[in-house]
Amino acid sequence: MSHDSFEAAANQIQEIGGLLTETRSKYHDLDTLSTREILALINSEDQTVPLAVAKEIDNIAAAVELILASFERGGHLYYAGCGTSGRLGVLDASECPPTFGVGADLVQGIIAGGERALRTAVEGVEDSAAQGQADLEEAGLTAKDVVVGLAASGRTPYVMGALQYAVGLGAKTAAVSCTPDSQIGQIAHVAITPLVGPEVLTGSTRMKAGTAQKLVLNMLTTTAMVRWGKAYSNLMVDLQPSNAKLINRSYRIISLAAGCTLPEARAAFLAADKHPKTAIVMLLTGCNKEDAQALLAQSGGFVRKAVELHR
Repeated sequence: MSHDSFEAAANQIQEIGGLLTETRSKYHDLDTLSTREILALINSEDQTVPLAVAKEIDNIAAAVELILASFERGGHLYYAGCGTSGRLGVLDASECPPTFGVGADLVQGIIAGGERALRTAVEGVEDSAAQGQADLEEAGLTAKDVVVGLAASGRTPYVMGALQYAVGLGAKTAAVSCTPDSQIGQIAHVAITPLVGPEVLTGSTRMKAGTAQKLVLNMLTTTAMVRWGKAYSNLMVDLQPSNAKLINRSYRIISLAAGCTLPEARAAFLAADKHPKTAIVMLLTGCNKEDAQALLAQSGGFVRKAVELHR
């Protein structure tokens, strides 16, 4: 390595070392502790994560409003990230169709390195801002969409490139990082920054930083979907009954929502062509399937509004 190359590498190492997510933890004797002592330390640190997320509620709410507005105008939500952050985005996106009955393209997780990176580290891809743009171009990003960039350090070139492309296209953006005044936070319209501090195992941001990102993503999609009519009371009434577990869950949800027996819920479920939301409106209003579907269409898919319209 040449002197100039070493100097550049040293500067980069110093820069990374100054990040909050890379700061050395206070547990210098970690390798001398017993199994139970290590577990207790990890658990103690993990308890600080929800408190850090709580301080970001206003920013998370602002991002939810961007996502909701996008859904209402026919847009999509894209997560863009690398490594642990990218995998968390893919995880959250993949859970939306069965939980909320939405199409697989409504929420999409874009990870540097593609599907291979879900199981195996793909080195070097996260360093390319151009690849972040190219992956969103391939996904078909439009100005109607929202892009949420995910990077614990807040400085990953791939995520920065994705966000810069989205902003230039006119799409709304948010950034989730665990570093104050992060580079991705400065690019995005909304910056969500839960400051979880140093990791027990220094630099292992799959730990507290990953947990914080997971909590935030849960909040973003769940809240946006509830606001979009995908829940009635606290029940996920638009789930896809695609297997035995979800079919049985549908019976229970219908029963709880309508205050009826499980056999009555099952009968309504079958009469509604296995659509829980329609079955609930049928039971709450006494309507047939066609009338219940019409009420839901008039109410924008909100069960409570559909029932009120009938009354």
